[in-house]
Amino acid sequence: MDKAQKGFTLIELVVVITILGILAAFAFPRFAALEVEARVAATEAFAGSLRAGSSLAHSMDLVNGANPVVMEGVTITMRGEYPEGIAGGITNTLQDFTGFTPVYTVVAPDSQVVFAIDGAPAGTCDVTYLDNATIAPTITLDVTTC
Repeated sequence: MDKAQKGFTLIELVVVITILGILAAFAFPRFAALEVEARVAATEAFAGSLRAGSSLAHSMDLVNGANPVVMEGVTITMRGEYPEGIAGGITNTLQDFTGFTPVYTVVAPDSQVVFAIDGAPAGTCDVTYLDNATIAPTITLDVTTC
């Protein structure tokens, strides 16, 4: 009496492993390219958050006429009618900028903060917020080396 065969033969296993290897060779480069696209998308979204935060603080300044502006219990230092490009200014409108590292500099007579995305290769993958005493701030996006 013959016993029923259980399991897979060696040839079946080799064929399945070969097919999985071929699929992985084609799929991996596509998933690896998504990392750059994700950093670009995150940086673009962050630029939008800066614009929205700046506009909201500007609106509150116009309505309340108060300087500094207080949003959700957080004090925002203003320059003119927009958040200042310092630690207590635009960064307080965001409250959470996890994944980005701010670098503050003074570009006389204005101040600016550059938010570089964490984990990007050396170079530029950042958003710059440059305040101005008389006009709206300049928000520039640079994703050349994300």
